[in-house]
Amino acid sequence: MPQIPVDERAARVRFRRALTLMAFTLVVPGSAQLIAGNRAIGRLALRVWLFSLGTLLAVGAWSWFDKGFALSLAFSPTVMLVIRLYLIVGALGWAALFVDAWRIGQPLSLRLPHRRAVVGVNGILCFSVAGTMLFGAHLAAAQREWLTMFADGDLGNANNGRYNILLIGGDSGNDRWGLRTDSMTVASVDATTGRTVMIGLPRNMQNFPFREGSVMAEQFPKGFNCDGCYLNGVSTWVGDHADLFKGSENPGIDATVSAIEGITDLDINYWVMVNMRGFERLVNAFGGVTLNVRQRIPVGGLGDDVTGYIEPGKRKLNGHDALWYARAREGSDDYSRMARQKCVFSALVSQVSPAQALTNFQEIAKASSAMIQTDIPGGALSDFVQLAMRARTQKISSVSLVPPRINTADPDIDLVHEMIGNAIDRAEGDRKAAKQGKAPVQPKEDAAKGDETPKGGDEATEQPAGSGTVTGGSLGSRNEGYQANETDDVAAAC
Repeated sequence: MPQIPVDERAARVRFRRALTLMAFTLVVPGSAQLIAGNRAIGRLALRVWLFSLGTLLAVGAWSWFDKGFALSLAFSPTVMLVIRLYLIVGALGWAALFVDAWRIGQPLSLRLPHRRAVVGVNGILCFSVAGTMLFGAHLAAAQREWLTMFADGDLGNANNGRYNILLIGGDSGNDRWGLRTDSMTVASVDATTGRTVMIGLPRNMQNFPFREGSVMAEQFPKGFNCDGCYLNGVSTWVGDHADLFKGSENPGIDATVSAIEGITDLDINYWVMVNMRGFERLVNAFGGVTLNVRQRIPVGGLGDDVTGYIEPGKRKLNGHDALWYARAREGSDDYSRMARQKCVFSALVSQVSPAQALTNFQEIAKASSAMIQTDIPGGALSDFVQLAMRARTQKISSVSLVPPRINTADPDIDLVHEMIGNAIDRAEGDRKAAKQGKAPVQPKEDAAKGDETPKGGDEATEQPAGSGTVTGGSLGSRNEGYQANETDDVAAAC
């Protein structure tokens, strides 16, 4: 076996030394400087590295046992700013250490092939590490930008143990909010368990009262009884009488909230307005939503051409199809559409996982910023996220103020209050507190599964005749009621 010349062996040793110094810098920043460079810089880098590692482990351990602590960090604009700056400085510092490790390796003493290899390896390590940290800084900046859309302040007090949040679907015209409320739902959430009751309000409701003491109640003491005045037209009326709402940042929404409170007898804690086109983008960011399409749903219609159909079956819909599933009115009615919207809401709550949210975080943040206006304070976000996590394991109930029980042209407000009170009582497990009256429709599957609700009395679960029919994509019909509009388990009704 031929002996390797001394100068060749020396060249290989220098090459391995140069690679080792860069590897040390990758694993323990500053170690290359401690071995063969400026030890003061090496000690500083090592201390920063150990401090960072210790902080990361401590925060990770604390977050493992206290999810609320993790959420408070994730939803703090100050924390996001600190993380962003730290990652930017860290990326530049680490890149500088790689360059210095390359210098310490004496590249000019290497042979040309070795020199090229060292430059390539150093460049890959430098750009990989620094690029990863800078991308993390970008995500922190995106999170902070998203958080700034929320108002200042902390979580307010619950009303009778519940947070009542008004969800408003805005008209989806291009770049138009316009406060043309396409759909209105109150999510009444138990402040402890997250158990949610969705209260659906039809946009064509008339002759309803406003909250006592509100500007609208002063203008309409006998209810919203003007010619052609509907619930979704409250904000439009306000737009023509803006002088009555001086000092209000969102007069249309404030007036709509006073209407919802007058109808439901609930105190609304917060409101969220969703731009429907932004909703499409958000569903795509979540990777789609799986829905049970019971009847083919037209895409388009009502003044425009029908361009296609969403075919029946259990399907994972993208944002475009999920939006049309929720909004389509061709061949159906508003109340069927309200039922489908509750199915979409329930599916999103149960199917979106924290892992999905983290994986698509950047797109979700961008979509949320584009689709949402709200008065929820930033300090309440972590609490609401924890409630949402609990809600994923709970059934979602619904009660809708629609025919056949409610005449939308002349609603019985006392009956409305009774329906809402009964639904909340049942959701809280107090079935005996629910007053005598028609119980919500329960899907046939519940009986097959041995539903806890006993038969008989006011706790009986009625199954109307013809409940197997599907109209407008929802179980039931306008005359007998759509199951998802009034049920103690929306997911099962969908």
